[in-house]
Amino acid sequence: MGGAHESSRPEPAGTPPGGADFEIRVRGRIGEAFRSAFGELTVVLRPAETVLLGVGLDQAALYGILDRIQALGLELLEVRRVPGTST
Repeated sequence: MGGAHESSRPEPAGTPPGGADFEIRVRGRIGEAFRSAFGELTVVLRPAETVLLGVGLDQAALYGILDRIQALGLELLEVRRVPGTST
């Protein structure tokens, strides 16, 4: 009875199948050139930090954004999941 039964990979704990909304904070106010690297995110400039808001991100998308932050030499301060908006 070695029939191939299909099983999807389990989602990481805390990440819903459709993705989640995340708030990513980096130190300092990033300039326009860096902001364009995060076109799929909402960028909010604060006095001492930049907040990147992503809606419906799956784990692969989140890791891709974190890789870009590192490649650009930005200092990551915080990543947190925020309650999704119902639109």
